[in-house]
Amino acid sequence: MFLTHHSMRLISIVGFLMVLLFAATTATEEGVEKTGKLVFAHVMYRHGDRTPIDPYPNDPYRTPTEWDGVDWGQLTNVGKRQHYELGKWLRNRYGSLVNETYSRNEIFVRSTDVERTLQSALSNLAGFFPPMGHDVWNEDLKWQPIPVHTMPEKLDLLLASKKACPAYQYALKKRRRSEEYKELNKRFQGLYEYLSANTGRQINSLEGVQMLYSCLLIESIHNKTLPEWTKPIFPGDMEWISAKSFSTYCSTPQLARLKSGPILKEMLERFKNKTLGTLKPDRSLWIYSAHDTTVANLLNILGLFDPPHSPPFAACVMLEMRLIDEKPYISVFYKNTTAEPEAMNIPRCGRSCPLDKMFTLYKDLLPTDWEAECKLPLMTMSYEEVDLSSPSSAIVAVTVLVTSCLALLLVLMLVYAAITYNRRRHYQELYNIRTGPSRRSQLI
Repeated sequence: MFLTHHSMRLISIVGFLMVLLFAATTATEEGVEKTGKLVFAHVMYRHGDRTPIDPYPNDPYRTPTEWDGVDWGQLTNVGKRQHYELGKWLRNRYGSLVNETYSRNEIFVRSTDVERTLQSALSNLAGFFPPMGHDVWNEDLKWQPIPVHTMPEKLDLLLASKKACPAYQYALKKRRRSEEYKELNKRFQGLYEYLSANTGRQINSLEGVQMLYSCLLIESIHNKTLPEWTKPIFPGDMEWISAKSFSTYCSTPQLARLKSGPILKEMLERFKNKTLGTLKPDRSLWIYSAHDTTVANLLNILGLFDPPHSPPFAACVMLEMRLIDEKPYISVFYKNTTAEPEAMNIPRCGRSCPLDKMFTLYKDLLPTDWEAECKLPLMTMSYEEVDLSSPSSAIVAVTVLVTSCLALLLVLMLVYAAITYNRRRHYQELYNIRTGPSRRSQLI
């Protein structure tokens, strides 16, 4: 009787363990099915830690000697290490997409034509592709040269987004002159005056506050003692204003379409080509090295920049494509801390969105002909409406001025021609009246 009871207990335990094993296996299989197979990824990150771009006139840390000789706006050693570590993290995440040795047929890296983004890309690749096997070319150097592609900022409409687009500049200026922004400027007028008095620089806009906030933030990150006057206001409202400034660039459908529409369209089209087998070379990983504005704008056009914030150094957005039941789904991840990122909730679609639906969701934000859409109907705006603070706006201003002058000249020419025509017609009528009778008598 004892043996029988013991055997029954043993069978029960074994059966229970088998149920647990089956449940675990089923859960794992469901997890794989739900997650799908990763087949392609786009990665966009901000450069690493840098020095201030333009310290304010009264800045106590205004000399490069305060920054170990690193020039303004340049990548620091901290920034290089940040991207080296991020590169190792990306290697672990995308090891299934690329081999351990570099191949141009598997990965493409593009950077804006700015030294800190180029250096960040190179530092990142040092962590991503430590040389091994036939890639070892110097036993004393654990590094290999990986290509980073770029183009002049003034020609770059995709990543730097600085190619001239008059329609965008006009729409952005109108946005900054909207009632909402007038109210914000009125609300922070006291702060503007306080900052202007203490920094030695005229500050009268959200953008001016954002630039100063960035400088103070970097100095605090580097453990520099900020001036006494900063204590009542930093970070305070400056942090919110900085975030609001970042959200402005893609704050309307038109602004988003012209600013970040081209790069979102490129990503979605590349996903589509990957699924169709028409991507040549058939790469699996595309990396962009850019700026805080680029990261913020991409999140913004996706409807994921909520709440608005200032993307930190080495912040990283990942758009990943997985196959679920052989159908492509897109997920978006945002890594801006040391924690592992989680899939973001794509508006009206969820954490995993069918690629076809992505095209539908963002259809109105993907430009059909960017060059054509950037053109301005010049007669709809005045010369005073053009913001001369940027090169592209200056081009628009000159264009508007020249066009206006030509239009005025054309009007004057038409008026002159009309007056001349009327005078000649009048003279002809007088002549006919005076000469008419004599001619008739001659005929009689």
